[in-house]
Amino acid sequence: MTKTYHFIGIKGSGMSALALMLHQMGHQVQGSDVEKYYFTQRGLEQAGIKILPFDEKNLQADVEVIAGNAFRPDNNLEIAYADANGISYKRYHEFLGIFMRNFVSMGVAGAHGKTSTTGMLAHVLSNITDTSYLIGDGTGRGSANAKYFVFEADEYERHFMPYHPEYSIITNIDFDHPDYFTSLEDVFNAFNDYAKQVSKGLFVYGEDKELRRVTANAPIYYYGFKEGNDFIAHDLLRSTTGSSFKVSFRGQELGEFKIPSFGRHNIMNATAVIGLLYTAGFDLNLVREHLVTFGGVKRRFTEKVVNGTTIIDDFAHHPTEIIATLDAARQKYPSKEIVAIFQPHTFTRTIALLDEFAEALNQADAVYLAQIYGSAREVDHGDVKVEDLAEKIIKKAEIITVDNVSPLLEHPNAVYVFMGAGDIQTYEYSFERLLSNLTSNVQ
Repeated sequence: MTKTYHFIGIKGSGMSALALMLHQMGHQVQGSDVEKYYFTQRGLEQAGIKILPFDEKNLQADVEVIAGNAFRPDNNLEIAYADANGISYKRYHEFLGIFMRNFVSMGVAGAHGKTSTTGMLAHVLSNITDTSYLIGDGTGRGSANAKYFVFEADEYERHFMPYHPEYSIITNIDFDHPDYFTSLEDVFNAFNDYAKQVSKGLFVYGEDKELRRVTANAPIYYYGFKEGNDFIAHDLLRSTTGSSFKVSFRGQELGEFKIPSFGRHNIMNATAVIGLLYTAGFDLNLVREHLVTFGGVKRRFTEKVVNGTTIIDDFAHHPTEIIATLDAARQKYPSKEIVAIFQPHTFTRTIALLDEFAEALNQADAVYLAQIYGSAREVDHGDVKVEDLAEKIIKKAEIITVDNVSPLLEHPNAVYVFMGAGDIQTYEYSFERLLSNLTSNVQ
């Protein structure tokens, strides 16, 4: 019998993806959330999944409740009602830990790059064989007959601890989420604990010194550019149309691979995917064929052209990610000025990484900053302002508002890279409107 699942906070990126996946597997799915529009709800609406306002009446006796991590009894009436009336619910990650036992599961963890890598692995594998997947950009696909399950494993608040996958990639370990993790060592310990839960094969970036310290119960395979790794990417050719490279495994050549994406980090992501699928016994010719057609995931180097101007939208909100995104932009647009428009995400992260953010943004030719986007989880104590970051940037850094993005027009031969995890897209939309109006005014 199919179950009815009720999602509290269905517009969250992980939640919406899980809702879509369960719907496609034949289950009844509904959810509740705030009225504000989120990009994740389009897929839910297209699937005919009901999105309701928060209401105690949504919690009927016959529904299985999955609750978003942001919601608690003090800020959500459905959670408060469930707690008061003994209605049980599982958090997203708790539900997923139980659910994935039905499949051969393949996780992707890491401080950066996990959404892009999960997307790439899911794309390739689902083109080879029936696969269900959950990607952190809000996309999910479910198949009742799938043998394999690909998912993104999030380290925040150690949410990946209920997961026991057969295979997993870990892309890197870096200090982030300073509102939860106390130090780099604390982050390392979380990943090291997760690594021990992988049963068949762990694939880690071998040039990350923290990852070299990880111990596991499954065989560990290192991937990277340098000697001393198991899977080595070499003979790189980076062009304005993408990247090609060869991969060897312990001295044995596995052939050439091409990806339509940019930046050295994407070559590493692809090498991890190749390594995992090769070890799991898949035909590398099929892997090669489907890597070429991977179009990327939402909000990861997503490009559009408005009135002849190229705009790139990216989720980058950590210095390491900013550097990778700007590197990719330079590869694709070597003769253009690279203009970065960045919105810091959370006060705690901005304070903890202020110098690193300045250093990363110096990789751009010009920098514009939006006001810091505070998370619902934190209070602004006035300890940091966006002006503090502007002062540390060597390049000229100007602060813009969503109501006036016209300073961006000062760059006649530029590519504009909008980066952030908050509402940076509202600045991007303002700029798009400005560009569109320029045409209509000229005519």
